[in-house]
Amino acid sequence: MGCFAGRFAWVEPRRAAGQFVTGLLADIEVKTCWQLAEQAGHARPDAMQRLLYRAVWDADAVRDDLRQLITARIGAPDAVLIVDDTGDLKKGTHTVGVQRQYTGTAGRIENSQVGVFLGYAGVDGHTLIDRRVYLPAAWTDDRDRCRAAGVPDDIEFATKPELAAEMITAALDAGVPAGWATADEAYGNSSVFRAGLREHEIGYVLAVSRSHLVPLDGGKTRVRADRIAADLPVTVWQRRSAGAGSKGPRFYDWAWLDDVCTDADPDDGGRHSLLIRKNTATGELAFYRCWAPRAATLAQLVRIAGIRWSVEEAFQAAKSQVGLDQHQVRRWDSWHRFTTLALAALAVLAISAADATDDSTDSRLIKLTVNEIRRLINACLIRPITDLAHRLHWSAWRRRHQARARQAHYTRRLNLELQP
Repeated sequence: MGCFAGRFAWVEPRRAAGQFVTGLLADIEVKTCWQLAEQAGHARPDAMQRLLYRAVWDADAVRDDLRQLITARIGAPDAVLIVDDTGDLKKGTHTVGVQRQYTGTAGRIENSQVGVFLGYAGVDGHTLIDRRVYLPAAWTDDRDRCRAAGVPDDIEFATKPELAAEMITAALDAGVPAGWATADEAYGNSSVFRAGLREHEIGYVLAVSRSHLVPLDGGKTRVRADRIAADLPVTVWQRRSAGAGSKGPRFYDWAWLDDVCTDADPDDGGRHSLLIRKNTATGELAFYRCWAPRAATLAQLVRIAGIRWSVEEAFQAAKSQVGLDQHQVRRWDSWHRFTTLALAALAVLAISAADATDDSTDSRLIKLTVNEIRRLINACLIRPITDLAHRLHWSAWRRRHQARARQAHYTRRLNLELQP
């Protein structure tokens, strides 16, 4: 809390923010304002709800302080910025950004809310450092709907690659040390996104689709990526590890077409290339457009391609450990505030894991993971409320609130049925 406590002018929201982050780290099943207030010892959820809705504080300023804290601890000149999006399944139509859309969380089109996130992989760990809620065109074209959800009038439609580019630009302008960027094919297929990274002179290893057209011979011809792979001789493939996994090194066969792709701007001063990965068991192929402002090695590009998966680990930790997907908020400001505080809780775990240098020579012990660190935080630092009267009070409060909600729903449904 020390890095951004000064962003709260009043003591009440500052104290509530600390209790909110502590509650996100606590060992409770659901992490909404009700449960976080009960964990903090409050009699009602008002303070937590006010923190997300009415209290005066700037979530973007807190995000900036948090980003600086993270990069000061795990930052490195060759660190990697990782872009990806994740969806939360939702009901109804009023929550900001919700509509029927594809989400990787479900692997299909569902009624969901999608957020685009920026991950950071440094010398001692990785975590998430920025966030944007994705507003589909159906939202930005309906200004009344946007105003009802608290979306500022100056927010216009932006694609996911455009949101990713905004976060990368903001991070680099803030002095975040990074030498590379990586993302999946939803971003790698965007020529505008790739051009923006080259303008920042940051190297990239971006996944592209198998049907992606790769410019060859100075841009004179364009060939599908899978056609290029099909014509490669067996001798070009090299077996290398993309990094350590839970079951050991992740070995793949790699083919690298160095300095043959230009992306139609041969005068940018960098080196374009195409990287192809083959699964040693299934033969499945993956393709990457690569660019570096100076000469790079195959080992470097393979390392960056492998690091992309750390954002998936960060999503898993954020959702399973600190409740990133458990918010029950509808408005623009509330989503950004909840998500920022969830990133703060995740940063506690990431920085603690980076600081947990184990001097033990016992080879049977692995390094402390974020999951184990959260267990230790709960066992050693967070004292659960065990007062029986407090528990009974919250049981009665929940049942009373749920009874009022049920009566309101029944009344609304009856009124709709009685309408002519």
